[in-house]
Amino acid sequence: MERGLVLKSEDLGLPPARPSTDCDLDLMLVSLYDWFWKDHHWFPSQYSWADFEDKNEEIYPHPKDLLAVIPLAFVIIIVRYSFERVVGLPLGRLMGVYDGHRIKAFHNSTLESFFRTQDRNPKEAQLNHLATQCNLSMRQVQHWFRCRRNQERPLRSKKFSEACWKCMVYTFSFVGGFFILYDEPWLWDSDLCWHGFPKQIMKPSIYWWYLLDFGHYISLLLTLPFDVKRKDFTEQVIHHFSAAILIYFSYCANYIRIGTLVIFIHDVADIFLEAGKVLHYAQWKQSCDMIFIIFSMTFFITRLIVFPYKVLYSTYYSSMVNHEPFFGYYFTNGLLMILQALHVFWSYLILCMLFRYVNCGTMEKDVRSDVEEQDTSDDDQLNTKEQKSKRLQSSDVPDTYNLPRSRGARRTGPN
Repeated sequence: MERGLVLKSEDLGLPPARPSTDCDLDLMLVSLYDWFWKDHHWFPSQYSWADFEDKNEEIYPHPKDLLAVIPLAFVIIIVRYSFERVVGLPLGRLMGVYDGHRIKAFHNSTLESFFRTQDRNPKEAQLNHLATQCNLSMRQVQHWFRCRRNQERPLRSKKFSEACWKCMVYTFSFVGGFFILYDEPWLWDSDLCWHGFPKQIMKPSIYWWYLLDFGHYISLLLTLPFDVKRKDFTEQVIHHFSAAILIYFSYCANYIRIGTLVIFIHDVADIFLEAGKVLHYAQWKQSCDMIFIIFSMTFFITRLIVFPYKVLYSTYYSSMVNHEPFFGYYFTNGLLMILQALHVFWSYLILCMLFRYVNCGTMEKDVRSDVEEQDTSDDDQLNTKEQKSKRLQSSDVPDTYNLPRSRGARRTGPN
């Protein structure tokens, strides 16, 4: 892109460039800005930003349109937490979701400091050192760390409410996307995504659907520190970042048609995934197993068959029938391959679950991507009571709790 054209980029729908000054930092920023918005980064060689000026009723996507996602993401966060409190929690109680009793760890500044700064699950040597330092027994320190870890785990009602929100979002996104795309020919033939590419007119309905989906992923990134931590947390972060960057780039480079297919294909399985979580937290076991099987089949079909055939093949081969490869081509395909690698990883976890279900007839331990560390507070209490009972039975000190049992044993024993 020529320098003069870039400096007047607000006329083309681009964010305004910073004016050049004598300051080296400003010159560097202006040069970086000019390089970032160069035509060949975003479009095939014969196109430039000037080709995408709105004319009459022909409306094209512009990068500045996505500035609306910033306030939208915060609105979505407010709506989400309101929904979880007003709808999610009452619905959970109606479905029998209650938070179990958790023993609160007693206050100990030394253990608390170690828990927060060093290790939440210390080794035996560390436990011994802490026990000596705090003048506590080894068992008391172990019990303190178990209770403290349990306090950090999210409550069942919170997990249920979060799953309800996501299930509703993906359901509305899928249904809305279906009505928006139903009459579009590229929904049924992905090769038509590239008919007239990249100079393709954008419909307002597609813009709002795209913007809402972009806002949803931005809100997920903003709330990651506060959401339920799952075993595949790293993969979720990679997925959300890849999805947000892919939506942004596909909008600016007018990859919107293929982008709508990516969103639509992903929403299908996500509905059943979140519905399965809702039933799992409500402990509706049979319904949960049935939904999980439906989710598994839907995931395999949409992510391992439809997505590679309708999207990856189309963007890799069909998109370059009339054009030469450019930076945007490689960048888009790279992000799509990252998503596909995550699909394969999650498919492995789902297959492990299905294998256990076929062999055991139940899903005792969930290894899916939505698995959290199991809350063992109740188990800890039960194990502690059992261990105490065993110690009392083996002790030489008489105890009224064990007397009937010992007398019964003497009566049934040999004379």
